[in-house]
Amino acid sequence: MTTEPGNTSAPDRRHLRVAAACGVFVACMVGASFAAVPLYDMFCRVTGFGGATVVREQAPGNVLEREIIVRFDGTVAPGLNWDFQPVQRQMKVKVGETAIAFYRARNRGEDGWGTASYNVTPEVTGGYFAKIACFCFTEQRLKAGEELDMPVQFFIDPSIAEDATLNGVNTITLSYTFFAAKPPASVAGAAAAPKL
Repeated sequence: MTTEPGNTSAPDRRHLRVAAACGVFVACMVGASFAAVPLYDMFCRVTGFGGATVVREQAPGNVLEREIIVRFDGTVAPGLNWDFQPVQRQMKVKVGETAIAFYRARNRGEDGWGTASYNVTPEVTGGYFAKIACFCFTEQRLKAGEELDMPVQFFIDPSIAEDATLNGVNTITLSYTFFAAKPPASVAGAAAAPKL
């Protein structure tokens, strides 16, 4: 049996539909893979999942008598010739109280850029550890031999007192890791622009 040009048989139409569905599925999966990282990051920041802290503009007005020791940790990933550590190893803060801690970075190599990521442990406290101001996820430039103190302003949300599973938590550790980074696009573009 032959089909006239322009006419397709039922099996051919099914094959075309299956091929189109597969193409749409592949396109959706590729799109989802590009959206997964920013969506997961946003989810972690909002919920505190995986030890990610939350970001707030200001601390609540109420300060509780409960005190928690906040420990600070700092590391540098391979590929970045910097020293990076907290200025103070720990501090005791009241729940709801605003506190500021400093980290110090020193470049032991050539001029370069770095950026820090963070988390808190125990991970279940991430949703209660709120940062008001932080140097994380911002490219930092240090010239050779330069040293820089970087503040992080934070508080522990008073709603932690309402979570009975966290009544025994007396210590939270805030950890940062610095990674090598490329200069921001505005800086890289300015450096590449011809000078007149």
